[in-house]
Amino acid sequence: MSEFKKYRRKQIAELREVTQEHIDLFKLKHALVLPGGIQVSISPEDINHGSPKLGDMIARNPKNYKDQWLVAEQYFKDNFEAIQ
Repeated sequence: MSEFKKYRRKQIAELREVTQEHIDLFKLKHALVLPGGIQVSISPEDINHGSPKLGDMIARNPKNYKDQWLVAEQYFKDNFEAIQ
């Protein structure tokens, strides 16, 4: 099995806030499916810690907007800052 190595990101990330509407959709469908059928990936670990919740973020692949995933609030705070 391969070992983890450290890498630095090269590109700008695109993220938006999780809203109460996102949380309500997740509770209703047990999945976060956005308009257009785009499903936001949420890890079982994040779900076990109460996500999606306010403060979490949704990231997207800038080259494929259908590829979206949840970023937990603390990870976001530790690793990202807004570009002015």
